[in-house]
Amino acid sequence: MSDHVHMCLSIPPKYAVSNVVGYIKGKSAIAIARHFGGRERNFTGEVFWARGYFVSTVGLDETMVREYIRNQQHEDERYDQMKLGM
Repeated sequence: MSDHVHMCLSIPPKYAVSNVVGYIKGKSAIAIARHFGGRERNFTGEVFWARGYFVSTVGLDETMVREYIRNQQHEDERYDQMKLGM
């Protein structure tokens, strides 16, 4: 999506969810800055991702959640069109 990311991850119990999310956000922000910003080293004080995140367990509904993620852009566009018609 243009303004957020959906991911379905399997995290071993020995890792805290907050640490995994922080790691992913940190490493991806560095990679994006280097790729699109042309920077060879990191600069302090820059922010790429929002501070928060949402996490939910999947359990038996994993197939449904994965399908939701795959179709999220289409669903958001459909929702936006419904709002315009109101």
